[in-house]
Amino acid sequence: MTNKNLATLIACGVFSITNVFPCTNFLISKGASVDGSTMITYAADSHVLYGELYFTPAKDYPEGTMLDVYEWDTGKFLGRIPQVQHTYSVVGNINEHQVAIGETTYGGRQELQDSTGIMDYGSLMYIALKRAKTAREAITIIGDLMEKYGYCSSGESFSISDPHEVWIMEMIGKGVGNKGAVWVARRVPDGYVCGHANQARITTFPLNDPENCLYASDVISFAREKGYYNGKDEDFSFSDAYAPVDFGGARFCESRVWSGFRKVADDMDQYEDYATGHNLKNRMPLWVKVNRKLTVRDVMGMMRDYFQGTVMDMTKDIGAGPFQCIVRWRPMTWDMDGVTYLNERAISTQQTGFSFVTQSRSWFPDPVGGILWFGVDDTYTTVYTPMYCGITRVPENFAVGNGSMMVFSDSSAFWIFNQVSNFAYTKYSYMIPEIQTKQQELEKGFVDAVIKNDEAVLKLYKEKPQEAQALMTDFSCKAGAKTFNAWKGLYAHLFTKYMDGNVKTPVPGQRNPNVSQPGYNEEWYRMVVEDAGEKLKYQGESGH
Repeated sequence: MTNKNLATLIACGVFSITNVFPCTNFLISKGASVDGSTMITYAADSHVLYGELYFTPAKDYPEGTMLDVYEWDTGKFLGRIPQVQHTYSVVGNINEHQVAIGETTYGGRQELQDSTGIMDYGSLMYIALKRAKTAREAITIIGDLMEKYGYCSSGESFSISDPHEVWIMEMIGKGVGNKGAVWVARRVPDGYVCGHANQARITTFPLNDPENCLYASDVISFAREKGYYNGKDEDFSFSDAYAPVDFGGARFCESRVWSGFRKVADDMDQYEDYATGHNLKNRMPLWVKVNRKLTVRDVMGMMRDYFQGTVMDMTKDIGAGPFQCIVRWRPMTWDMDGVTYLNERAISTQQTGFSFVTQSRSWFPDPVGGILWFGVDDTYTTVYTPMYCGITRVPENFAVGNGSMMVFSDSSAFWIFNQVSNFAYTKYSYMIPEIQTKQQELEKGFVDAVIKNDEAVLKLYKEKPQEAQALMTDFSCKAGAKTFNAWKGLYAHLFTKYMDGNVKTPVPGQRNPNVSQPGYNEEWYRMVVEDAGEKLKYQGESGH
C-alpha cells in the first residue's frame, strides 16, 4: 500500500479494527503552559472503537513470569515476553508516575511491516506505561522491546510525556527477516507545541544531541541499504525516507496539525497551501512557539476544530446541510463524472471512540500530579472529565465492560454522548450552542474543583497517602457520574425540545408549549428553488 493510499484510507475512516485508528495528538511543553504542566492530547478515532476508560492496578510478579502479548486492535495472540517483577498502575493512557503516551498511525512504506514481530503499537504503549517512570525511560523501553521481539505494526508516531519533558517518537519496522524497527525521538523545546496526525513529521534531526534527540543506531544506514536515501547523514530526513508526504498526507493529516497550530501560534497562514495539499515543498515545522501560554482548557479547545476560520471550514459548503453541521458521512472521497472529490478530515469527527488531555504536574507527588481529562465520542461535543492518575478504580459509566460497540447500555457514557451528538446532527446550528454551554459549564466547574481538591489531597497525602488515594478516587468517580447524569438530562431536554424538527418552548401554567417551525435558512431555500423550483411552485392562495 502506498503512503498516498494509506492516507486516503485514514481520511475515509475505512480501516477496520484489524488495522489502525486515525488519530490526532498535540504535545505541550512546560514552558508553553500557564501552570508549568506538560500536556499531551489524543483522539482515538475509529468507527468500531468503543469509548471506555482502561484501568490496570499496580502488581508484583514472581521471577520467571511470562507476559502474553495480544494485538491491541484485534485481540490476536502475538507471543510471550518476560514480565517485570513490578508494574505500575495505569489509568487510560497515564500511569501513576505521570508518564503519558498517545499515538497516531502514519503507515509509511508497506514493505517494512513485519507480520512476524511480537510487539504491536498498542502493546508498546501500554507495556511502557506499566514499566516507565519517565518519558526517556519509556522511549528506551519501547526501543528495546522492538529490537528484542520485533515490531509488527506499520509506521507510528508516539507522544510521550512526564512532568518535565515531552517527546515525539516515530518508528517503522524493517520488514520480514529484519527484526526490530528504525526510529527517532525528539524532545519538544520549552515554550513550544508539537503535533502529529497520521503523517510522519520528523524530518532532519541532530545526530549528536542525546539530551534532545534519541534514535536507532541504524536509522540512516538502513535507509541507505534499502535505497531510500543516498545523501549526507546530516541531511537525512526520517519522514522523507520512510513515509514521504503526498497530497493525502497533507490534506487529510497535516491539515489537522496546521489547524491546531493556528489556534496557538502566529504566522501559520503561510502554510495554508501545504495544508491543503497544493505545495508539498512548503512543509510546516515540527513544532511552533506559542503566542501565549496555554491553560488546560485552551488545549481542550485545540481538539475542537473543524477548520473554522480557514478555507477548509466545514460549515461553509453545501455538505454542511441547512444547519451548518460539521460532520460528513463516509466515504470521504467519491467519483463524479470521472473526477474524484473529497470531504475534509477535521480533528473533530463523529467516529471518535475516546479522547483525552493529560496534565503532568511536577510540583505535586506523582499520584496527585497526573490528571487524565477523559472524554468519549466527538471532541466537539464531549466533556473532558478529570481522573487523577493515582486512583484505584474508574467511574462505572466509563468502565470497561459497560456495553460495547454492538451492545447498547443506558448506563454507558459512550452511548449517552452518542445519543446527544447524533440527535444534534439533525438540527446542528440550533442544538450545538446548548450542548457547548453545558459542556463549558461542566469543564470550568471541574477545573475549579480540581484546584480546590488538590489542596485537600496534598495535605492528606503527606500524612496518610492511602486516604489521599481514596479521596482522589472518590473525586474522580463522582466527576464521572456528574458528567454522565448531566448528559443524560441534556439528551432528554434536547429530544423534548427539538423532536420532529420543531422548536418547543414551555409556557408556564399551560399544558402545551409554544411551537415554532423555523424551517431552513434563505440560502438553503434558494438552493432548493434552483434545483426544483418549477416543480415546487405553490399555485394556491395561501400556504399552510
